[in-house]
Amino acid sequence: MPSNIAEGSSRTDKSFRHFLDIALGSSFELGTQILVAKHRQYINNETLKILEDKSEEFQRMTMGFQNSLG
Repeated sequence: MPSNIAEGSSRTDKSFRHFLDIALGSSFELGTQILVAKHRQYINNETLKILEDKSEEFQRMTMGFQNSLG
């Protein structure tokens, strides 16, 4: 996700927004993988909560940044 943002930062504003969309989509994909990890018992409930919270924070920050771009 950070790599998408870094790559997009060297592009036009319109293209940058597209890379932010890709990063945001990847964060939702990650959310699914976190749930799979819990279902497969690779992580416990505490770790699930921490990872979900961090993912949601990234999503909020990315959406807020997108909105600030206009």
